[in-house]
Amino acid sequence: MKLTRRTGLKLLGATALAGTPLKALAAGHTVHEVQMLNKAPDSNERQWFEPPVIQIAAGDAVKWVSTDRGHNSAANPDMIPEGVEAWKGKINDDVEVTFDTPGVYGYNCTPHQSAGMVGLVLVGDVTQEMLDEAAGVRQRGKAKSRYEDFFAMASEMIASS
Repeated sequence: MKLTRRTGLKLLGATALAGTPLKALAAGHTVHEVQMLNKAPDSNERQWFEPPVIQIAAGDAVKWVSTDRGHNSAANPDMIPEGVEAWKGKINDDVEVTFDTPGVYGYNCTPHQSAGMVGLVLVGDVTQEMLDEAAGVRQRGKAKSRYEDFFAMASEMIASS
């Protein structure tokens, strides 16, 4: 078999696609970034995810980027939809999670949760009832007041969508 330029390009394209997850090839799949920071960009708040609340479509992914060292992203197992597997990234590593199940996902930085390094991912058509259920999970330390603020932001987001 003679390898022509056209055949070579087809093989090259097929090889490139072979390493791409099928979900990434689906129409509408988006990867959203959340930065893990020591300090909020617009305030003096310490231990911060930016943005702290994000609304995405089912099938989209969130990539937590280790912008500042010493952080990770981990699901709060009490604040994710039933039947969904929790994630826990390693300290100083980026982690990417695809969200297929609609609902409210609470997460934190493991070493800084009590310092208030928490956030929310809203997936799909989130209702106020879903928010209220997740907001009912007991929190401690600064995480409690931050989650209160973030649930208020989330309520505004779903009301305007």
